[in-house]
Amino acid sequence: MCLGSNMGDTDANLTAAINEIDSLDGVSVQNSSPIFRTEPQDKKDQSWFANQVVSVTCSESVTAHDLLNNLLQIENTLGRVREERYGPRVIDLDVLLFGNDVIESEDLIVPHPRMTERAFVLVPLLEIAPQLQLPDGRGLSEVLSTLEFKVEADQIWQ
Repeated sequence: MCLGSNMGDTDANLTAAINEIDSLDGVSVQNSSPIFRTEPQDKKDQSWFANQVVSVTCSESVTAHDLLNNLLQIENTLGRVREERYGPRVIDLDVLLFGNDVIESEDLIVPHPRMTERAFVLVPLLEIAPQLQLPDGRGLSEVLSTLEFKVEADQIWQ
């Protein structure tokens, strides 16, 4: 999953979210990428984001929809207010993948519909899962090669 924050203490927001995710029943955080500072997408006139990707394992009783509902609850707990699409946020938690499942429902699309367009998702994901293949068979490096972006230290421009 991808985590993002551009309000308040962004690093602390990401850490709090990871701790909340790891405390969910049947969910365990396995790995986390470094935090990247990323240029806002879509709505440019706001603070840069702190973004991070984490991998989790879920027990067989946890569905993708269960995970999504828990993430939305964590967002609310941490103070997310949905006022403006693509606007500033204390925390944003997105399900990127759920195993090799392909899900298209009213409230959840997996793989995340914009993940292959976003270097701020793919660069940190490549850090923790370099061999990962998307359900369509493409590798992360292959997808990244189609994007225009720049990475310098912990910053990503796109």
